[in-house]
Amino acid sequence: MSLNPGTDSISTDYLDLIERLPTHEREGQLFWKLRLRESRSQLRHLFANSRMRTSLVISLSIFFWIGLFVLFYLGFDFVVGQVGLPGATYHAQTVKFVFTLFFMSLQIMLIFSSGIILYGGLYASQETNHLLTMPVRDSRLVLYRFQESLFFSSWGFFLLASPMMIAYGIVVAAPWYYYVYLPWLMISFAYIPCVIGAICCLLLISRVPHLRRIVVGIIALVVVAIAYSSIWHTLDINDADLLGAAWFKQTFRRFEFTRGEWLPSTWLSNGLLEAAREQTQDPGDLPWFESGKYLIVLLSNALFLHVILLWVGGRIYRPSYYALNSRQARETHVHMAWIDRLTEKLLFFLPRETQLLIIKDIRLFRRDPVQWSQFIIFFGLLMLYFANIDRFRQHRQDISVLAWVNIVSFLNLAVVGLILSTFTTRFIYPLISLEGRRFWILGRLPIERDSILWGKFLFAACGSWLPCAGLVLASDVMLRVSMQVIIIHQFICLLLCIGLSGMAVGLGAIMPDFREQSPSKIAAGFGGTLNLVLSAIYILLTVLLTALPCHFYFMANESRLQTQMVPPANLQLWLSLGLVGVVILAAVVTIVPLKYGLRAFRKLEV
Repeated sequence: MSLNPGTDSISTDYLDLIERLPTHEREGQLFWKLRLRESRSQLRHLFANSRMRTSLVISLSIFFWIGLFVLFYLGFDFVVGQVGLPGATYHAQTVKFVFTLFFMSLQIMLIFSSGIILYGGLYASQETNHLLTMPVRDSRLVLYRFQESLFFSSWGFFLLASPMMIAYGIVVAAPWYYYVYLPWLMISFAYIPCVIGAICCLLLISRVPHLRRIVVGIIALVVVAIAYSSIWHTLDINDADLLGAAWFKQTFRRFEFTRGEWLPSTWLSNGLLEAAREQTQDPGDLPWFESGKYLIVLLSNALFLHVILLWVGGRIYRPSYYALNSRQARETHVHMAWIDRLTEKLLFFLPRETQLLIIKDIRLFRRDPVQWSQFIIFFGLLMLYFANIDRFRQHRQDISVLAWVNIVSFLNLAVVGLILSTFTTRFIYPLISLEGRRFWILGRLPIERDSILWGKFLFAACGSWLPCAGLVLASDVMLRVSMQVIIIHQFICLLLCIGLSGMAVGLGAIMPDFREQSPSKIAAGFGGTLNLVLSAIYILLTVLLTALPCHFYFMANESRLQTQMVPPANLQLWLSLGLVGVVILAAVVTIVPLKYGLRAFRKLEV
């Protein structure tokens, strides 16, 4: 029986082509060379065309790191002064409780962040679409995108954890090998939750490509429910005073699940504690050796999960990609959704084109599970916390409790502002950059460019004010603060929303990035980092300008103290000046970025 010569030649050519494909090692070297060339090109472009901008971002990041280091140093110095140096009875228990709770929280955030960023890199990237047409192994492509998600999701972890760990080492006078182990412990720890998030992302898209929004929403609600249970049991205290010795003992016992021996956060905490303590006179006591054991555990689990990621990616990535992008198109509806009709009625005072632009942004928000799932998780957790915060009062009205309530109310306001700054940086700042790829469509419409930018600003300001004002109001109601404080908090919340929105929209128009298609990478770039740092500074200044005069003014009224050093009239003047200063500051951070953003947006050529 003879073979078809044409078929035989095709099979031979195919086998020859397979043999000429690069090996796994060579393929990895090519991707690393590609990444290095892209990085050098971007750095060369930044230092050549944006030298001042780059220097400003680096300087602000260093300033932020130093500020965190000082805060952690003072905190650990206080803790060590109370529980003693490493080797004392309560030092290991106290510091381990802080470490495990801190790293457990960051571990969960890394899982979500890595999965979300990997989703954008693998399933919503034009570069990935191009690479899928090339003779590239699926596992190598997944690893290439995972390395990017690892970098962009873990830089915040290193920014927060490094000053904390260095400050602890200096306070307890840790030996030299503590600082040698530190970077390797942190890198191996960050790798584990990032791989878990990547694997969960691949499995989720593979199994439920058509129901991914519902599944993401269910996961977000489960996280909120678990956090609600933890907060409720932590604050459910009947016989113990809040922040007292019995409260700390109960809290220590209730968060015992964060110290499970199977958790990577526990391995990291134990490794750091072992490396930080001095060697005793016992010849068998080798702290560096014990810390090395935990490092080996972290590295081995990271490498094991790395192999699993390559295996899962090689088997299910391409089928999941095709299943996700080959969904049957749903029938289009000509009528507007109820939320769009409600938005149109609420914005009746705006021009018609601005209304349509805002409605478009609202539709994009609710159709993107990445955005509303993170919104539910963070704001849901804050609402659960505020719903139980009335326990700070303990049904007492003495001046010490009132002082604590006043301080906590402003701290809650600052927390709401800081979380809002992360959302404006992550979702509002990239809007102009993402709009630029479709700018030719908007350019053909009878819409002025200024209307586009004003639409983004109004969408961000109004959309952020409603949930933030509700959270702050819930906090004030549960704390039972006075009506004057509630009005001041609502006024500050409005100024924060306007200022953060103006800053994000203005800087996004001044420093657009039309080459990048992932909003998470745009937010993690130099412009997004600058926006985040400036937003944090603006929030801190705003809260400080009002918190200090409010605190002394209302405490003086509550205690009926007529001091000669600071009369009540001077305190009222101080409060008024603080409010005026906040208004001026909000006007500056809103008008200046928007002014230069409008100027840059008018000259934009895409």
